[in-house]
Order: sequence, then C-alpha cells, then structure tokens
Amino acid sequence: MQNEERQPIYYGKLEHNDWSMYLAATETGLCFVGSQEKEIDEVKNWVDKKRTGATLVHDEEKLMAYKEQFISYLNGENPTFDVPIDLEGTPFQEAVWKELQKIPYGKTVSYMDIANKIEKPKAVRAVGAAIGANPVMIIVPCHRVLAKDGKLTGFRGGIPMKEKLLMVEREAKA
Repeated sequence: MQNEERQPIYYGKLEHNDWSMYLAATETGLCFVGSQEKEIDEVKNWVDKKRTGATLVHDEEKLMAYKEQFISYLNGENPTFDVPIDLEGTPFQEAVWKELQKIPYGKTVSYMDIANKIEKPKAVRAVGAAIGANPVMIIVPCHRVLAKDGKLTGFRGGIPMKEKLLMVEREAKA
C-alpha cells in the first residue's frame, strides 16, 4: 500500500430523489461510496481506518462527474460507470472486488459463485468479509451478491439499500 500521508480525499454529498449518500475521491479516482442516509462520520471513520493520514476536503465540484454517473445509474438510464476508482485492499480483497466487477447489470450471483470464480471454493466466509470491506459499493457491485438460497444478506449499506439497488436494476432492464 502506498503512503497516504496528507493526500487529500475530496468528499461531497449525492442527493437525488430519495437517495442521499456521501462520495469520496482522491486524485486517482473514487475511493468511497457511503451508505444511504448515513452522516459524514461514515466517511471520516473509513478514512481514519483505511487511509490514515489523508486529509478530508469538502469539494462538491470535484465529485460532480461521479455524482452525474450515479444519478444516471439511479435513474436506470446508464448501467455502467466509466469513472476511475482508487481501490486499496489485500490481494485477496482485490481479487474478490475484481470479480464483483464482472457481474452483469441486473444479474445476481452467490458468495459461493464468487469463491469458485477466484478459485477459493472453501473461502466463502472470507469472500463475504472481502465483499463487506468493499469501499466503493454500487460501482463494485457487491449488492448483486446473494446467499446461496437467493436471500438478501449482509450489505454495508443495509438490506433496504441493497433491495432498492436491485430494484433499480430490475426496473431498468424491464
């Protein structure tokens, strides 16, 4: 991991229809997507734990390109994001996050499917933990991962947010 000392992390709030979440980005790309209706403390706590020494800077303008793509996605107009992301995790986490990005829009897979895809079939719980540590939910679509029996389980943004995201995708595909 690179040294994050004094690196600015810009943040802003996305508010659109009944969506409200914080976004944060470095000069490299989007590094954090907040949970629905959470306060700025969620971003601050993540930065304190994962990007120690970085400086949080409120800058709505720097986040505008990200916000525009999220709004388009949330409106069901554009299923893909082409903004840069700045992900840092363990090699295992990064392998899981890379696999999540291959899940097609409007489709779901199980935790077991992801474990098999990364050739770690016995690491289902570790896959779940890596998915839970995904800092850029929605763009890295962890909401598309369900339990083996198809039930909605664990999601950093909460099950209601997961349901809502899956509904956006179902309705857009219909």
